[in-house]
Amino acid sequence: MRTLQDAHVVITGGTGALGRAVARALVEAGAHCHVPAIETSVPPDLFPAGKVSVTPNIDLSDEASVAGFYASLPPLHAVVNIAGGFAWAPIADSPLKVLQEQLAMNLVSCVLSCREAVANFRKAGKGGHLVNISARPALNPRQGAGMTAYTASKAAVAAFTVALAEELKGEGISVVALAPSTIDTPTNRADMPKADHASWVAPAAIADVIVAQLGLSDPINSGALIPIYGKA
Repeated sequence: MRTLQDAHVVITGGTGALGRAVARALVEAGAHCHVPAIETSVPPDLFPAGKVSVTPNIDLSDEASVAGFYASLPPLHAVVNIAGGFAWAPIADSPLKVLQEQLAMNLVSCVLSCREAVANFRKAGKGGHLVNISARPALNPRQGAGMTAYTASKAAVAAFTVALAEELKGEGISVVALAPSTIDTPTNRADMPKADHASWVAPAAIADVIVAQLGLSDPINSGALIPIYGKA
């Protein structure tokens, strides 16, 4: 295992519940975190002091915005692509805009971030880690009923991850995707108050998996789609 002391890691979607948990875990492991935020401003107490840099006004679905963010960064050890969105939309309630928004938030943001990350890794010549976030319905689409646009966009993330891992094979760059079931966040609890919250996956547990992945010294599992289902 490689130490993450003073490693530089990008966390997209870092201001959300999972992103904050990942930032905390990485800071505890000694890493410096870089968070591109779509928000104009972020509360200063949102992250542990000292080792998390937040860049506001970054639209991860905009090519120029993503390229500009990565241009300002030092050599990176890893990028964790958490940014995304969810839409509960049965097909009768799914105008084209719903699909376009899901693809932009989930797939386009991931692809653009990975592209710039790979350029950063190649410039430094030391390899790197990419961890993308897919979803359980992407691996089992029968669970995607009623949220077909979301399922399709997350399945695209999974397919992109495997294809990119194959493309980068031999460069020392690991590319994996985690496929969690429902994550135990305040928003999800508010939206699904009667669900079995005890079966959901805690953000801190996912963060532990990510820290372990980034500590691998060999990209031996590159291309893996890793189920994170908890007790569901």
